[in-house]
Order: sequence, then C-alpha cells, then structure tokens
Amino acid sequence: MSFNQRPDVVVVGGGNAALCAALAAIEQGASVLVLEKAPEYLRGGNSYFTGGLFRFAYEGIEDVLALLPEMSEEEKSAIDVGSYTQGAFYGDVMRVTEGLSDPQLVETLVSRSQPTMRWLEDQGVRWILAYGRQAFRRGGVLRFWGGLIVEAVGGGKGLSDRQFELVERKGGTVIYGTKASALRTNRKGEVTGLTIRDADGYRDLECGAVALACGGFEANAEMRTRYLGPGWELAKVRGTKFNTGDGIRMALDIGAQSFGHWSGCHAVAWDLNAPPSGDRNIADLFQKHSYPFGIVVNVEGRRFVDEGADFRNYTYAKYGREILFQPQMAAFQIFDQKTKHLLRDEYDIPQVSKVEARTIEGLADGLGIEREGLINTVREFNAAVLDGDYDPTELDGKGTAGIEPPKSNWALPIDSPPYLGFAVTCGITFTFGGLKIDGEGRVLDTEDVAIPGLYAAGELVGGLFYHNYPGGSGLMAGSVFGKIAGEGAARHATR
Repeated sequence: MSFNQRPDVVVVGGGNAALCAALAAIEQGASVLVLEKAPEYLRGGNSYFTGGLFRFAYEGIEDVLALLPEMSEEEKSAIDVGSYTQGAFYGDVMRVTEGLSDPQLVETLVSRSQPTMRWLEDQGVRWILAYGRQAFRRGGVLRFWGGLIVEAVGGGKGLSDRQFELVERKGGTVIYGTKASALRTNRKGEVTGLTIRDADGYRDLECGAVALACGGFEANAEMRTRYLGPGWELAKVRGTKFNTGDGIRMALDIGAQSFGHWSGCHAVAWDLNAPPSGDRNIADLFQKHSYPFGIVVNVEGRRFVDEGADFRNYTYAKYGREILFQPQMAAFQIFDQKTKHLLRDEYDIPQVSKVEARTIEGLADGLGIEREGLINTVREFNAAVLDGDYDPTELDGKGTAGIEPPKSNWALPIDSPPYLGFAVTCGITFTFGGLKIDGEGRVLDTEDVAIPGLYAAGELVGGLFYHNYPGGSGLMAGSVFGKIAGEGAARHATR
C-alpha cells in the first residue's frame, strides 16, 4: 500500500493496542495502514518495554491450558494456578482505583479478557507461564499468585515483534518514521483522514476511519508537569520516548471529550542510574519489584511506605510516585540473606545500582544513606516484627506493631548479613488521563456523541485507571479495546 492509495483504516501507533486494532480490522476485511512514529529499529511503543504479562479472568487450569496447548502432563502436575474469576478481576480493579474506574470500561475489560486472549492465540501470539515473576515454590509445587500467570513468549519484545510480523503477514502495511499531526474532518464532523509528517514534510492522507492507539503523554515533560504537577518533569521515562500525547491532542482539537485521571499515572521503582528514557537492551529490567520482601528507605534512612500492604501487583504502580517526592528523588530497597532467593531476575543484571555490605553502617555508607537514620530504622523495624508463619504466596499477615508506617505482610527482621541495598528512583510508565470512548471504541465528543470515523484504544483511553492499577491489566486493556476499536473502525470504513 502506498500513500497514493486510500486505506479503509489507518491505525496510529505501533504498540500492542495499535497492532491488535490492525489485526482486528484486517480480520473484518478492511485494508489497514499502520503509522508508527518511531523508526523501525525503535518500533513497538511502550509494549516493547513490558514484561509481556497479561491479566485475564479464568475459572481454573483448563482455561489456562487453552492458551498453552503444548504443556506436558508433568508440567501440569507441578503447578497450581488456582482461579481468577471475573468478579475477582473486577474487584481488584475497583479496589486499587478507589472505586473511581468507569464501570462499563471495567466490565468490558473483565468480560472480554479471556476471549481476547484466545483470539490472540488464534491470531498467532504464543504464551508461556510466568514462572520467573509470578510463582513461588511451596510443598514441591509452583504456586502462582496475584491473578497474573501468563506472559507472551519473549516478553514485551517478543510480543511486539510477533504482532508486527502477524499484521504484515495478514496483509497490513506498516510505515515507520511517520507522525500523525492532525485529524481531518468533513462538514458533518466525520473523520476522513489525517495530516501526517515524515522525512519529506507534511501531506494529507484520506481513509475510511482512524483508530488512535499511540499512547499517553508520559514522554512529554511539559505535559507531565502541566497535568501531573511540579516535579514530574524530572521523572525518568521507563519506555518509549515517542509517547508525547499526539493522539490525545489531535482528538481534543476536533472536539473529543477528555476523560479520566489526568493528574494520575503508572510509576514504579526504577534503577537510580537508568537512562532518561527506555533502553531497548535492558527493557523492563531496570524495575525493582521485590520490595515486599525487604524495607524501603529514603536518603535519611526513613521508611515511607508499607512495603507489604498487598501483593506487589497491586502496589508497584503507585509507589513510584512516593519515591519522586522523597529527598533527592531517591529510595533504597534493603534486603538480607533470608529473602535474597526471592528477588526477581531484574536484581541480577550487570547494570544494577547495588551495594553489598557486612554491616548496616557499611550499607548506609555505600548507598549514601544517613548512617544513624538507617541504623535506627532497622533497629526499630526489627523490634516491631511480629511472630507468625512467613509465606510469599499469600497475604500472610506477618506484620509489625508499633511503628509507622507499618509493614502489613512478609515482615522479617533485617539481621542476616551480608546486607543488600538497591538504589531506585521514579520511573513513569504511562499516564491515566485521555479520551472518552463508548462500548464500540468510538471517541465521544464533549456532548457524549460519537465522533464518526474516530476510534481509540490503549493508554490514551481515559477512565479505566485512577491512582493505581493491577499489574498486567494495561496490556490486557490494550488488546481488549484495540480489538474493539479495530472492528469498529473496519465496520465504519467498509459499511
């Protein structure tokens, strides 16, 4: 397909949501052009930088095995995936977002999560169990926890590469280094094309419908500061540097309705010395998500969060914000030898900002923490730890008493040297504010009327996440709403 041809559907973006929209539109018989702002060697949006984990509802192991047809009987007997019902999924989203999420969006995400996983499997995406990230061994069986059990083969990179391959194999066209800069409409307000920009300058492109799936504004320092607040211009960007809010801006310019938590975002503990934006070789391994099994302090040696408030799946996306507003925008995760074996793979990469010491004093000096502050914090924490059974596969209730903030679960004294310390800062993943859509993926205007020919999916859809999110629900939402948007755009374009 060339620029001289009129595609039925133009998909703006190159991440999971965009490519699901493209696959769905192709399946409906539409001709599809994908505009990827990045050059080919930097393609994939934020999806490339993820671990490739998808949260979906399932009743039991049979639902999971439908995605893993090659699993042997021996493997089946050695795992416990439990169940994760639609009610549990819905409840988790509403619980961590403080009940603010749009019920219709959440219901769509939850009810269509498993069918969309099977659709992706049918399309050609392959899955594996998330052994290294979401399972702990208990009684000779690997028990999966937190409702998050499956990842794409090859993680985010594998998912991205596979989806691009599938789109092109099925007849879609991908054009790189091409930025959508404006939406074009007719006198009826229907979207009829875009103004795009590439190395040769600006040009107009006509089409039957547009699906926007080009991410939020997390890589735009000005927009971060304007909407998230002072200090956010200093945060490191975990993923792509190309998510600068273009899709949101273009839609607002033609009267789309803003929606959702514009002052909220997904932000995590990120290696203190990571680059300003994502490194494609390291991908998501600068993250440091095993903090529930230790303590987290600032440069003064003071704890400031409840590390064991919940499974990390339900706290990591909001704790990055807490780090940003600590002195020097830094924090330090402290562990001893009792929990070293529980640390995720990301703690072992050569690029990690790590200190190991035989004493707490040595650890403080090596990390640049105030010595007396850390000594006092560790002493007080150790004295506050309650008796009880320790179990990383469940909320074990083994907490603390008499200290603030408490540690609600997985509390063990820090007393078995050598001690380990990891320096982290705030890494922003994606923003929560965006566009309002209906159940068919159509973008709504400020009067709640669908803008003809305009659809949206992925991180630029507002109203789904507020304050926080359950891990793995971002990729799942991208796929669910990407499929809906692609189908809707194809129907509109070929009606």
